[in-house]
Amino acid sequence: MGRGRVELKRIENKINRQVTFAKRRNGLLKKAYELSILCDAEVALIIFSNRGKLYEFCSTSSMLKTLERYQKCNYGAPEPNISAREALVSVSSDIKFSIDLCFLLYLEENK
Repeated sequence: MGRGRVELKRIENKINRQVTFAKRRNGLLKKAYELSILCDAEVALIIFSNRGKLYEFCSTSSMLKTLERYQKCNYGAPEPNISAREALVSVSSDIKFSIDLCFLLYLEENK
């Protein structure tokens, strides 16, 4: 028997919200690791807490190389005069936009 559907809304209680974040973050990191092992996939996961703390997982030795590969696949070869840091910031903002868009589409489907 499956679990019931969780209503997606902000958890108002700060302690409960932090506990839920920690549990779901750990679950997401575990799933990323499992995906990389079971399917031999190159996986990169970046999570920022509401306090700005960074949590990350990369199945390869370099997160930057993985993000550069992502940028090359999505946007063609990077411009030669753009630094790696600038490229990373650009990719990060594009990823955030994609996540926001997916979340909005999800909310629309589940009205």
